[in-house]
Amino acid sequence: MAEKVALITGGARRVGAAVCRSLHAAGLDLMVHYRSSADDARAMQAELNAVRAESVALVQADLLNVSSLPSMVNDTVRQFGRLDVLINNASSYYPTPVGEVGEGEWEDLMGTNLKTPLFLSQAAAPHLKRNHGCIVNIVDIHADRPMRNYLVYSVAKGGLLALTRALASELGPEVRVNGVSPGVILWPEDERWSDEVARQRIIHTTLLKRVGEPEDIARTVRFLVLDAPYVTGQIIAVDGGRSISL
Repeated sequence: MAEKVALITGGARRVGAAVCRSLHAAGLDLMVHYRSSADDARAMQAELNAVRAESVALVQADLLNVSSLPSMVNDTVRQFGRLDVLINNASSYYPTPVGEVGEGEWEDLMGTNLKTPLFLSQAAAPHLKRNHGCIVNIVDIHADRPMRNYLVYSVAKGGLLALTRALASELGPEVRVNGVSPGVILWPEDERWSDEVARQRIIHTTLLKRVGEPEDIARTVRFLVLDAPYVTGQIIAVDGGRSISL
């Protein structure tokens, strides 16, 4: 896999960083997108380039600026000479209960979770077709089981689930397109999720009775990229069995 190249959005932190490290360990070169996490992105770049020189490059962009998305693809090809894998990982996440949804929240949540994956996939498609590459979208178990008070986020992820299947149909046979739907992997970084009682209540609904790890998502992404040549149009839930009881 030494000549394969992946572009990963939101790759500097959390699940995105775990995916980057897993694919890099498998031999892929990486273009890692970040928006505001410059320090984390540069630290990971230095870490991975110390393992394999000039194997990781960075691109900064606001994904809501659709006109900048083709440039991300072009920068990747200019840097590495090709593009084989697109991981649509970046996401906005916060509550939007009915009666409190504004146009700004709609544009942000639909933009990062659905609009950007579409237009970035469209920009990457010619390169992916040329190399018989693949796309992996990070969806959510709430794409088809909406989360109360997270109306717009749930709708956006539902759209991403449909987009995954539609792109698999549109881009086949040259390009495979799949999705990974995380369950409880990392708690959101805001005070709404700091209540330990509420956390334990959610954990209790999983069949495995525990929180997952970012590496659980990374291993599944790696499988879809490297070891699933006859898999396309599929969404794999990595949730400890929680979606069964929702």
